[in-house]
Amino acid sequence: MRLLHTSDWHLGRSFHGVGTLQAQRIFIDHLEKSVREHEVDVVLIAGDVYDRALPGVDVVGLFDDALDRLTGAGAQVVVSSGNHDSATRLGFGGRILERGGVHLRTRLEDIARPVLFPLDDDGAELAVYGLPYLEPRLVAGGLGAEAPTHTSVTRAALDRVHSNLAHRRAAGTVRSLVMAHTFASGGITSASERDLSVGGVGAVPLDLFESFDYTALGHLHGQQQLAPNVRYSGSPLPYSFSEANQAKGAWLVDISADGLGEVSAINWPGYRELAVLTGELEDLLADPRHDWAENAYCHITLTDADRPAQAMERLRSRFPTTLVLNFEPAGDRQRAAQTYSQRIATATDDVEVCCGFFDHVRSRPANDGERAVITSALETVRSAQVER
Repeated sequence: MRLLHTSDWHLGRSFHGVGTLQAQRIFIDHLEKSVREHEVDVVLIAGDVYDRALPGVDVVGLFDDALDRLTGAGAQVVVSSGNHDSATRLGFGGRILERGGVHLRTRLEDIARPVLFPLDDDGAELAVYGLPYLEPRLVAGGLGAEAPTHTSVTRAALDRVHSNLAHRRAAGTVRSLVMAHTFASGGITSASERDLSVGGVGAVPLDLFESFDYTALGHLHGQQQLAPNVRYSGSPLPYSFSEANQAKGAWLVDISADGLGEVSAINWPGYRELAVLTGELEDLLADPRHDWAENAYCHITLTDADRPAQAMERLRSRFPTTLVLNFEPAGDRQRAAQTYSQRIATATDDVEVCCGFFDHVRSRPANDGERAVITSALETVRSAQVER
């Protein structure tokens, strides 16, 4: 049996204010093509189908279209809920959808109810268990966990899975796969994941998953292997500039009655490249090495000693889709690390205080013309006070 491990679709998410729905439609095209080309039997979505608990109508429509296309391509789909999803809303209609090959696992009651797939003609089966995202403070009591921590509730949930597996293995050959949306020890994070540490220690021990043939994890957006049988698929699209150098895709997983077989990466091309550039403004505008970034989404950090005027407008003349602009002055301008109050305390007169304020809010000192205006204004104020 061949499965495709995906997660963290985050349908409806924006990227620094830019909508990603068109990019997500293209991802669905790649996904369907991969299912057909590799003859995938089951598509796994390990949480965070949506980016928010109340997705827009067009976003729900995109997921509906994706399910129709995947089942039309011959695959069944197993979906578990993530911390961004509303488990109740995502799980609506689950019993009806199951008849059409879409299996939703969003409730605590379904943790020990696997989706079963035949592996051979002798009765061997693959049991797929879908763990919804487990918020410790909300589920610890229902699971009978020892404490409201991620480790404790995950262990309690997996105890239910092990109990069900033991019962099924007494009757024949059963291979096991667990889907979980969590932060497992050893995972590498990026800037676009929501912190799971509220309610207890965030990371769960990797050895909780060692007894399963395969564990399909979701939550971290970088595709990575924590153990041969424990992996994150990562998100299909980058959702922060910290993911600029990450390959985006999924894991193609083969499982037979003999156990886990080959696991290989599938990578999908991005909708638009991400560029993280650093340097002085004039150099960035002229350097031919940055030609490739002219059509990319850009995160630019300027290191000019003084903040250039109209920096964003000038950058966008070459890099029109610059989305983030930071200033980190080089050299002695690193005195910005000194607090504003410390710098003002060393000012020798009112002109220096005012110029220091302009320097603080604009990251560049007042020029000669601006200094003259400030000096004139202060003299006018003093004259008015004397006349009174």
